[in-house]
Amino acid sequence: MFKDFFLGFVKIHILYHAGKEPVYGTGIMEELGRHGYKLGPGTLYPILHKLEKEEYLKRSDRVVNGKVRKYYSITPMGEEALREIKEKILELVNEVVYEH
Repeated sequence: MFKDFFLGFVKIHILYHAGKEPVYGTGIMEELGRHGYKLGPGTLYPILHKLEKEEYLKRSDRVVNGKVRKYYSITPMGEEALREIKEKILELVNEVVYEH
């Protein structure tokens, strides 16, 4: 049950970090791990592909150490979504955490 809730948080983290600098699979997996999210490639890559398909992220391929690495950056649509999400996060935190 909690997995569904946490997947939403993971998507927000991905958008946030992709807005700071381009992210790639293993790099964002490590970053998410620092926040307590233990994701495998079978969970992460479908999320990245879906965010790309929905045009929240754009992909660029780069050769790193002789291998192609897919980097994801936030798109203008992703930036707008993140702005709206931040407003909703603040509203939720204020209601759930601070209001009794």
